[in-house]
Amino acid sequence: MRTNRYPLIILSVVIFFGTSAFAQNIEYYKKTVETTSNKAEKLVALDSILSMEGRKDIDRFVKNCEAYIELAKELDSVEAATKKMIGLSYTLTSILNQPEKARRMIDELLARKYKINDSFLLGSLYLKRGGANYRLDLEEATEDYKKAIETFTEKDSLYKADAYLFSGQAYSNLGKFVPAGENYRKAYEYFEALKDYEYMVFAQQGITTMYSMNGFYDKAKEEREKNIQKLKELGLEKNIPIMYYNQALDYKKMGKKNLQIEYLLKAYDYINNDVNNHIILADRTYVYSKLIGYYIEEGNLTEAKKYFDLVQENHDPNIKDLLYKSHYSEIMARYNLALGDNDSALQFGETKLEAAKTMRYEEDIMYAEELLSEIYVSMGDYKKALNFKNSSQTLKDSLYNNSTANSLAYYQTLYETEKKESELIAKNASIQLLEKDNEASQRRLIFITFSLILFFGLVFLYRNRMQLKNKKILQEKFSQELLVSQEEERKRISKDLHDGLGQQLLLIKNKVVRSNDDEAKNLVETAIEEVRGISRDLHPFQLQELGITKAIEMTLSQIDENTTLFISSEIDNIDNIFDKRQEINIFRIVQESLSNIIKHANAEASKVTLKRNLNSIFLEIKDNGIGFDFSEKYQNIKSMGLKTLLERTKFLNGQMKVTSKKNQGTTIEFIFPTT
Repeated sequence: MRTNRYPLIILSVVIFFGTSAFAQNIEYYKKTVETTSNKAEKLVALDSILSMEGRKDIDRFVKNCEAYIELAKELDSVEAATKKMIGLSYTLTSILNQPEKARRMIDELLARKYKINDSFLLGSLYLKRGGANYRLDLEEATEDYKKAIETFTEKDSLYKADAYLFSGQAYSNLGKFVPAGENYRKAYEYFEALKDYEYMVFAQQGITTMYSMNGFYDKAKEEREKNIQKLKELGLEKNIPIMYYNQALDYKKMGKKNLQIEYLLKAYDYINNDVNNHIILADRTYVYSKLIGYYIEEGNLTEAKKYFDLVQENHDPNIKDLLYKSHYSEIMARYNLALGDNDSALQFGETKLEAAKTMRYEEDIMYAEELLSEIYVSMGDYKKALNFKNSSQTLKDSLYNNSTANSLAYYQTLYETEKKESELIAKNASIQLLEKDNEASQRRLIFITFSLILFFGLVFLYRNRMQLKNKKILQEKFSQELLVSQEEERKRISKDLHDGLGQQLLLIKNKVVRSNDDEAKNLVETAIEEVRGISRDLHPFQLQELGITKAIEMTLSQIDENTTLFISSEIDNIDNIFDKRQEINIFRIVQESLSNIIKHANAEASKVTLKRNLNSIFLEIKDNGIGFDFSEKYQNIKSMGLKTLLERTKFLNGQMKVTSKKNQGTTIEFIFPTT
């Protein structure tokens, strides 16, 4: 089989020259850092080095970041320094275990926070300081997360969600379940809105862990089963093994070994069927470690070795995560102890204890000390074994006491129950009875007082509401009667103009015609047309003669012909649907809306749509004018146009909607019921 070697040669040349160019660039920037006296130039060079090298060498990465931050502060570029600090914080806190240093550096930047205008940068500083304080002082951590939440804006909603999640974890570890649950809930809502379903489930899992760590195992199981179902629905099965793993830990604490191994094997089945390696190494290791521990306790080294070999096969010595390191060291310690290799077991046991102390996980410290006690017993050093046993027991008692106190706080806060101690009740029965009677009397008095206040308050509110309602009804009735009265008065004046002044002008016209005075004739004809126009405006007699549909069409034609406004229309026939008063009001709504457009909108065109639906009539009047602010216009006492339209709409039991933006035209929509 022939192969073309030229592409391989070209690729090799590109890689060689690319690598050479990269090395040359790095050396150039390093030399610039060492030689230049220009601080701005040095800052750019440091930034370039950090971009090219990344975190390949952690110590060099930290050193260059610190140099960059100090130089940026000297140049008063606090935001530039903040960006680098955000990237450095995780390395200092979680990889190098230097949370004090991270906190100190962040404090120095927050002292100049008035120089930081970006909400994301400032909020992230609080978030990162919260992460450092999570290792040092949980109370301080909750304050930092609170400030981060207050600082982030809605455009930073992803980071605000993280702050709520971390805050929930901190409050949970403090035993403050109500704020913990509230923060977890808010984190859940944010992640759900962002469609970040994986972290949404993590937030829900935080609530589950909160129940578990404080002994509410039944509630934890109930919530965990909901989470597992949610993960299946979302296609996030890669997170299910850790759910089963946590449930197995709960069963171990409850002493239910059969259920413990059942759930560990459920977790293992998911891992074993994960052919695409979606489940992360840390989760795999956690499950393997507990399986190994279980089978060692059962004396089944054959099964233990099966999972030990899987750990060794998948182990990555470059992982610096302390939790992974703790679990891996526990596996190695217990397996070597089972094999009788006490020295190796001791070495790994000490490594686990060191990792647990670094993370400040008291439960993990307790397990590490129990493990070391077992190892020293196997080595025959009973003094050290006893020391570690006592230390682990003291810690266990402390954890139990904290858990008990947290449980009591939980029930007291959520259910407001009173503590009752049987011994005190037995010794002080009479005093307790008197106190209870007194408390009952006080409660009755408080209840009666509260009930009376509530009753009179409701009566007062009801009366006020009825007064306001009656006042509103009277106002609407008055407005509608005023509209009817105005329409009747207009009709009377229109009739007088048409029948009185109109007839007189016609007689004058006839006399002028006989005198052959054309100029006088034209003046009289103009006067007659003006009178007729005024008469039509005052009362549209064409409603009676032609019907409302034709009356509206004629009005649109007159405005289109006699003004610069171009009018288009889509008019359905709505004759004989409404009574005469209703027709007058619909006609006036069209007339007044168009009048407002002509007077105020500076529009070039308008469109009127009148549609007949099954149970209603839809009217829409649009223009391409200058628009207006509806609330401002409606509140203006001098502006009666909108108020009149609204009153006419109420007269028709209809609905009115105004959509208008400045320089984007106006649309007024009306819906009038026909049944």
